[in-house]
Amino acid sequence: MKKSALILIMLGIACAGYAQDAQSAAAEAAKALLGAPAEQAPAPAKPNYWTSFIKCDLGFNQTGLWNWAAGGYNTLTLNAGIDANANYAKNLMAWTNRLQLNYGFLWSADKANLLQKSTDRIYLESKYAYRTSATSKWNYTASFDFRSQFTDSYDTYVQKNPEDPKSPWTGTLRSGLFSPAYTNIALGIEWKPTAWFNVNLAPVSGGIIFVLNESLRPNYGMKPRNPADLTQGYNPALFQFGAQVKINAKASLNDKFTYDTQLVLFTDYLNKPFVYNRVNWDNNFAWLVTKFFKVSINTWLIYDPIVSINGVLSKVQFKEFFAMSFTYTIQNKK
Repeated sequence: MKKSALILIMLGIACAGYAQDAQSAAAEAAKALLGAPAEQAPAPAKPNYWTSFIKCDLGFNQTGLWNWAAGGYNTLTLNAGIDANANYAKNLMAWTNRLQLNYGFLWSADKANLLQKSTDRIYLESKYAYRTSATSKWNYTASFDFRSQFTDSYDTYVQKNPEDPKSPWTGTLRSGLFSPAYTNIALGIEWKPTAWFNVNLAPVSGGIIFVLNESLRPNYGMKPRNPADLTQGYNPALFQFGAQVKINAKASLNDKFTYDTQLVLFTDYLNKPFVYNRVNWDNNFAWLVTKFFKVSINTWLIYDPIVSINGVLSKVQFKEFFAMSFTYTIQNKK
């Protein structure tokens, strides 16, 4: 009996000690749990206000003749183009940028050591717009654009020594790098009822026409340094200040057929306002036949009453360019 009592007492003491240890362990676990930091929620993704894409085109045509009774010449044409866009939009503010570069040439066996340029264009435009309200279709705008080309353009080619097939060619120079180059800064307001159409009205618009090649300056309306003595040459630049209207539209059908157009009207306050007017109308029709193959037609219409060709004012100029090309687009969306 005494042994049983002793065992019970010892078991009681052991149970009490175990309970105390368990209680202490539970208390420490609760303390650790309450003191542990809460699980961190994943950080929200940083907003991206930029969208951009680069479209690259490469076109190639070749004709080879061997013992061909009907005659003709071996020819090779190559043209390349880049259309790069980078746009920023946040709240009521938007900043759009576009750079278009085009260059192409033609080689023909009858002019074996001559590359004749077929297309050449540099066009940069940048526009800052601030919407008048969150639901408004009107924006205050400030814009800049630049137009020029890469290399010299000639016509009426003549070989210096016709008896030597390797003799260099010469011709009548028509234009060159920064000859001419058109720059323009415009302040105004834009009406943008949809994403694919907008009209920009800029009553304050100023720009400079540059002609770095002195022999070409009379052809692009540059004024003589001394009107009484033309032998002193012409100024390299002409400042214009006036008003501008720019209309942009873009339509697409099933993402296969697209039409993109821009019409720019300018009148010079300093030179017969609303009588002297300059017009630039660009059109681009494109058909994406397959994912990487495109057929396109580009046209450019220019009306400029101060430009002359062979000493004769040529108010209207027109150019059309048809191309079948490989196309690839690199795009970054929001």
